[in-house]
Amino acid sequence: MRIAFLRGALGHIDPDTETSLLLMYECYRRGHQVFFLQPHDLYIRDNTVVGRMKEIVAEEGLALREYWQAAIDCVDSEQLIFEEVAELDALFLRKNPPLLHEVMELLSSVESRVLILNSLAGQIFGNSKLYTLNFPDIIPETHVSRDPARLRKVIDDFGGTMVMKPLNSFGGQGVIKVNARDPENLNSLLNFYVRIYEPYNRREPVMVQEYLDAVRTEGDVRIMLLNGEILGAMRRMPHGTDFRANIRAGGHEFAHQPTEAERHICDVIRPKLIRDGLYLVGIDIIGGKLVEINCVSPGGIPRINRFDNIHLEQKVIDFVENQCRRRTG
Repeated sequence: MRIAFLRGALGHIDPDTETSLLLMYECYRRGHQVFFLQPHDLYIRDNTVVGRMKEIVAEEGLALREYWQAAIDCVDSEQLIFEEVAELDALFLRKNPPLLHEVMELLSSVESRVLILNSLAGQIFGNSKLYTLNFPDIIPETHVSRDPARLRKVIDDFGGTMVMKPLNSFGGQGVIKVNARDPENLNSLLNFYVRIYEPYNRREPVMVQEYLDAVRTEGDVRIMLLNGEILGAMRRMPHGTDFRANIRAGGHEFAHQPTEAERHICDVIRPKLIRDGLYLVGIDIIGGKLVEINCVSPGGIPRINRFDNIHLEQKVIDFVENQCRRRTG
């Protein structure tokens, strides 16, 4: 099979914790052709979507870190493999947020012929933090607005601590706690986050959400789902005085087995994830509430593998192989 990975550069990752690299490595171990490209490598030639793809060629039997270095060497080489994207069997879209709509548009004409993970429509719908609003009964109290006065009233009426976050951030970036008991700083923060100096139609909508105290005592839970079914999970605890449990924000991870309440959340969201073609996602749960669905470049597989002594990447590539066989009949 010919499987391509579209993501950012490989040279600045941690090979021991990078989900994309582990998926590439599993494809290599199975003898599939592996290609690599970045978003700017897509273009149109003679009405056809093509990519400046580099084939990752490596000798057999390499360890993960050796394969990573071989992949970097292939990507950095001058030799380009120009391929029609429609000739691929599968394409993983693994670039970190924000979502690039130009990539979605370029690939829309080939999705009927290539298995794209995750589906284009699913990523367009699911990449925003607003996607969780499809499940109002299992999420914290949530408000979104670009009007600082309206957001200030929400926070005042709520009375307790809330979390404010940009809609398009990831990894805990820009997520802060706010409280009506600090009005001077609150007004300044609201104005800054919504970009009050801009005309209303150009301001940034901001989410304010009920702060869940459980994050300090229990952390949050990342559950990886494959086609709606639980692959594995881990718990993440905030570091020091920080309330954010994200690994990128300094959180520490621990082994975890999903509880009945967490499995119920997975059951609730499963049908829509499948309908939207969100095959591989990572969901975050705090105190029994769904706080985020990550579908653009969900990570966590290498860490969960180490805790549970398993190889989740094998199940992912099994799924890809099975889906491709069904598509070719």
